Amino acid sequence: MLNNQVTKAVRLALALGAVSASAVTVAEEADTQEVERIEITGSAIKRTDLEGALPVDVIDATDIAKSGVTSVPDLIANIPSMQGFTAAGESVGGGGGGIQTASLRDLGAEYTLVLINGRRMASSDSGSSIDINSIPLAAIKRVEILKDGASALYGSDAIAGVVNFILKDDVTDFTITARHDKPKDTSSSNFSFTGGFGDLGSDGFNIMASVSYDQQDNLRSVDRDFAKTGFVEFDYEGQRLIAIAGSSNAIPGNAYVTYNTRDENGNLVFNEESGKNVTATYSLNPYKEANGSCHATSAPSGNACQFDYTSTLEIQPESDRLNGFLQGTFAINDETEAYVTASASKFEMTTRIAPYPTGTFSLDPDSAVVQDNVTKYLPDNVKADMTKVAARWRVLPGGNRTDEWSTTTNHIVAGIRGDFGEWNYDFAITSSGADREQNRITGYPLQKEFIELVTSGEVDIFADPASLTDEQNTAVRNTMFSGNWETTETDLFAVDGKVSGPIAELDAGTVYIAAGWDYRKSSYSLTNGKGQNDEVVLFESAGTEFDLERDSYGAFVEVVVPVLENLEVTGSLRYDEIGEITDSKRTGNQTVNQSADDTTYKLSVSYRPTDELLLRASYGTGFKAATMRQIAEPRVEFGVTASSYVCPQELRQEIAQFCHTDKLQYDVYRQGNADLKPETSKQYTYGFVWSGDQGISVGMDYWNVKMENQVDRLTQNQIFFNPVTYAEWFTTKIDPGTGNTVVAIIQAADNVGESRNSGIDWHFDYTTEFSFGTLKSQLMGTYMIESERLRVGSDNIWDTSLGQVGTNEAVTFRNIVNFNNTFTHGDFTHSLNVKARSGYRDAPASNSFYVAKADDWDEGVDGSEIQLNIPTYITFDYRLAYAWGDNANIGFGIKNLFDKKPPFTLNAAAGHQVGYDPRYSDAYGRAFYLQADYTF
Repeated sequence: MLNNQVTKAVRLALALGAVSASAVTVAEEADTQEVERIEITGSAIKRTDLEGALPVDVIDATDIAKSGVTSVPDLIANIPSMQGFTAAGESVGGGGGGIQTASLRDLGAEYTLVLINGRRMASSDSGSSIDINSIPLAAIKRVEILKDGASALYGSDAIAGVVNFILKDDVTDFTITARHDKPKDTSSSNFSFTGGFGDLGSDGFNIMASVSYDQQDNLRSVDRDFAKTGFVEFDYEGQRLIAIAGSSNAIPGNAYVTYNTRDENGNLVFNEESGKNVTATYSLNPYKEANGSCHATSAPSGNACQFDYTSTLEIQPESDRLNGFLQGTFAINDETEAYVTASASKFEMTTRIAPYPTGTFSLDPDSAVVQDNVTKYLPDNVKADMTKVAARWRVLPGGNRTDEWSTTTNHIVAGIRGDFGEWNYDFAITSSGADREQNRITGYPLQKEFIELVTSGEVDIFADPASLTDEQNTAVRNTMFSGNWETTETDLFAVDGKVSGPIAELDAGTVYIAAGWDYRKSSYSLTNGKGQNDEVVLFESAGTEFDLERDSYGAFVEVVVPVLENLEVTGSLRYDEIGEITDSKRTGNQTVNQSADDTTYKLSVSYRPTDELLLRASYGTGFKAATMRQIAEPRVEFGVTASSYVCPQELRQEIAQFCHTDKLQYDVYRQGNADLKPETSKQYTYGFVWSGDQGISVGMDYWNVKMENQVDRLTQNQIFFNPVTYAEWFTTKIDPGTGNTVVAIIQAADNVGESRNSGIDWHFDYTTEFSFGTLKSQLMGTYMIESERLRVGSDNIWDTSLGQVGTNEAVTFRNIVNFNNTFTHGDFTHSLNVKARSGYRDAPASNSFYVAKADDWDEGVDGSEIQLNIPTYITFDYRLAYAWGDNANIGFGIKNLFDKKPPFTLNAAAGHQVGYDPRYSDAYGRAFYLQADYTF
């Protein structure tokens, strides 16, 4: 009877793709009537069968090798249910900040709980999102992805689901692996060593260690045709157009002359309210005036010019990753073992974006710089009533703005686990931390030294950059800042415990129960470097430092009841209390908000009418407190807007009077909101899996997640395009370059109100036996049905990004499909993997570009009427592996086999890249790789 149960459970587990490694263990021990109790992500109960099947995808080490990925972020990006994660390319002038994340179903990284061996790590920010760069790919045994809300078991932050990285254990041999990848114009290398000794069963202990090193070279924009310029020609409805994404911080520089205005009688116009003369600004580019057109690197912008900053980028950053993992397991007696796991990583990402934009800085109207380059090109009325002269320049001689994001993580778990009778327990203490330094390497001008240099005329900011001498270029480079800019530290201390076992025998089977608790202390601090606090960089102010901390408590109970022999019900209940946040850098270690608590639950049912068919369903609730920064962050400067904007016509006059006269970028502030309410969710799933005897299985699950009080921030487009609705988020600041008052915006956290999300996860697996080999294929995907949310500040306007670039300047893809094939014959294994993302409706061109006719850049076209249809994006990866004896393997692969280029897009919201979206496509193109491993 036991063998029959195990056989059925194994067949179902394989059909589901669930806990494959555990299923093998069960099958291997069935002959001796000893079955290992296992624990599946999404349940705290260990049992001797796999009857409590959940919608869990499992990717084991073999699957990882066949996929051809080289890092955990690459692995996550390959999963169809993953959308909305942070990609490496977003650190190129975007909001990536040197991290990469996981996000299920485009709900966001803050709603996807990432675990290591079932336990939390220190977050990359002040919430729960993890920088997955710190997880060593070489040490992974398998990845379990629970695509169902699990707040009732794991606590807040698991509304979208759970990604659990299970690391290798009980290793008794040694393996060396090396790999080199070679796309065009760049390369990457990987090396790892994993080994262990001691057999837990016979020796009473096992010690295992893994060390890996990964290195990725940079990729420049000029090395890819689709990314080399921000001035992109394209065809639209029979017209040849050009989309221009440039900056008025140009080289050669632009000049801006302020002058007093006169009425029709020639009298100065005086403003009684301000007590000042009414002024206007005249803009020009002296190089254009002298040569009849803008420089080759620039495009016209009225009477001025805008610089093609995209041509100077490195579109994919360089990185170095060093990971170490050590694990020891020790048998105290036949029923009890102690364990310690420790991991550490050092990840460095170096990003190089366009040279520094000076913003507006003043020039002496009587200086030789102005007289020689500006005054002679002014109209008589401007020249006669000139009051001020200013300039904007691109500091090209100073080199790219180069930042190194250096992240050091450590993670230690020590615990004891075992059995007493039919019950088992697991208690552990976790200490985890992450320190992230932003170090500015070069490209940031020192204000005092730089301003003295460029206003003296020693370096001509209005000249062709090619005409600057070596001495002048060196003089500019010598004014660049280098040093630490800021450091963030996150720490997690946790204590947790759980027990599980049978409590009753019914006619249909055994009733199991599990109970557990956990305590967590989380902290997040931001500390400025000395250079920032001293405000030495050109026109940059020191940010506000803060040090946030809060405690969390939780307890849960889970019960599994076999109602019938083939019908099982699981229920779980959890209570969480998320403590108030304190900021030790505010006066008196100030408490910022109040604590929040909630009780969540989940009920799931699995029914097997036949051995081949499984029906399942679940319903549950979720609870999530806003992150510490969303609640307690003081107002801080957050760079400038991603796009340039015209001053909104409906903006109230007391603010509008301080707008830029040209279409320019505006300064941005961010701040928290102490009045944020906790987010809650209601979600349900139902589906089936059918597994036949001919190597075929089919599965489909419908899921639905509804969230209330979801926390979000208004996008820059929403603020600028709705200046009446969002009038409170416009403010002013003093421009440090000119002393003038200018407009800025605030992106504050707020409760959206509600969001609705639903879709279908599906898969079709089949195995075909030929006389000369075996073909295993899997077709799987996620189909999004609904993805919408209430707009911040509205109770009846719903925004969506489903199948289009939405107001959040991102896309929720309707369909993501993978088709994975493996053919094995003899010692050879061929893998062909196909990945596809459905097409979508692009953003209006006017969001990011000035659009003109390609043969006349001065003749503008209404970009708001131009929206492209982005086609489906499909790539193919191939891998050939050869098993050389019992101990060695060699693999050769080609990623992006047909060198598929990223589709052209007019959305430029992910960073400084233009013409393609680095979040959704492969910038590297076709890449060859060679890999070898040897076990001894």
